[in-house]
Amino acid sequence: MSLNAYIKLVPASEKQVISVEEVKDMLIYYRSITAKTGEQLSWGYSEAAFPYTIEEKEEADGDWFYLKGIDPRKNKYILIGVGAEKEAESEEKSNYIQVSLTDISTHGDKGKANEFCKFLASKLKGELHLFNGRVMYYYPKK
Repeated sequence: MSLNAYIKLVPASEKQVISVEEVKDMLIYYRSITAKTGEQLSWGYSEAAFPYTIEEKEEADGDWFYLKGIDPRKNKYILIGVGAEKEAESEEKSNYIQVSLTDISTHGDKGKANEFCKFLASKLKGELHLFNGRVMYYYPKK
C-alpha cells in the first residue's frame, strides 16, 4: 500500500501556486546546500543527504516526477507531484505538493521523504500533513 504526505499552501504561505519545475528547483537547491555542508566537513555528505536522481516520464505531462535511488539496496522511489483541491467551505482552490511512497519504497525512502517534506514545507511556509496523519504548521500564526 502506498503512503502519501501533503504540503498544503495556505493563505499565509510564501506562494499560493507552485509548479513541478519550482519543486524540482527547490530539491536541486537542497542538494547544493547539503553538498556545501559536505565540503565544509570534508565528507561526501551530498550522496548521503540526497541519494537520488530526478527523473521524469513522458506520461507525467509536467504534473509529477520521481526520485530514483542511486543505490537500489537502500533507496528505490519517491514520487512528487503538484495539484489543487477545492476548499469545502468556499469555492477557492488550494494548491498542494503530494509526496508518495510506492509499494516497493524502503524505510530509507520514507525517512528521506519526511526530510524533503519538512524542507519544502519550511521554505514555502506551508501546512505539512505527514505520512502518519500528523500535521506540522510552518506558516506564521496570527
